Amino acid sequence: MEKKLNFFDPEISHKKKLVSEKFQYVPGTEIPLPSEVEISESGTCNRSCSFCPRSDPNYKDIKEFIKTSLYKKLCNELAAVNFTGTIRFSGFIEPLLDRNIYNLLKLTRNILKKTNIAMVTNGDVLDVDRLKKLFKSGLDKLFISVYDGSEDMKKFKNLRLKANLSEEQVVIRDRSLSSEKDFGLTISNRAGMLENAEHKILPLKEKLQHPCYYPSYTFFMDYNGDVLMCAHDWGKKRILGNLNKSSFMEIWTSKMANISRKKLNSGDRGFSPCDVCDVHGTLIGEKHSKAWNKYYEK
Repeated sequence: MEKKLNFFDPEISHKKKLVSEKFQYVPGTEIPLPSEVEISESGTCNRSCSFCPRSDPNYKDIKEFIKTSLYKKLCNELAAVNFTGTIRFSGFIEPLLDRNIYNLLKLTRNILKKTNIAMVTNGDVLDVDRLKKLFKSGLDKLFISVYDGSEDMKKFKNLRLKANLSEEQVVIRDRSLSSEKDFGLTISNRAGMLENAEHKILPLKEKLQHPCYYPSYTFFMDYNGDVLMCAHDWGKKRILGNLNKSSFMEIWTSKMANISRKKLNSGDRGFSPCDVCDVHGTLIGEKHSKAWNKYYEK
């Protein structure tokens, strides 16, 4: 059973190339490092889009933010293994609601000088000064998801021009397309969490029968330090560890992380939440998956 992709985000091809180019091993080992470290640095968002689990009335909005000390710990531990991939502020939230976001960007740039720093935002609180400040603080690339149509597309393009930033630095994506075009997203059922959303996508009744590479190339951390197996796990059902209690390397190579990778790399989705998830899973990260398989064979 193969998931049909109605809309294919062109940014996926770029991300695939970047993830492959940023492939690294833990120094002195044959253990692959993630190429993407994604930070969901709060529990809140100002929107509840129809295709998002937040449109489910029971989904909790938690107005708490990541502690600077915890985030600094992550950066220092990534620096210890010479991480040069992408740090992405995104996840289940709106990053620009965090007043500390500029300090987090500066901290990232000061400790991880060779990383690519990206952010995904709905742009609702953006103005020229804030846009300039993001890049002055160390941001490399901003993705603006535009949900309100053509007028907002024009507004953000003008904002980019006024800030004297390029199309490569500020990527403006139209997310106001119809449901037939998946709203301009490569959409998924968020690991079964859209059952009660405004735009309902049911959990799968039969699990997919092919691999998923997400845990092979992505390290996803929530604002409270919980590290999830996958960015699609909006129900937070498979937690690999917590950075307040363990180190980056302990979590990245933990028993739960290794079991998850082995199963998914072999096409076994017979565990929660992967058994109800409709994510394709093989669009990005093949190089990492093969490297992990080789490591496990030894």
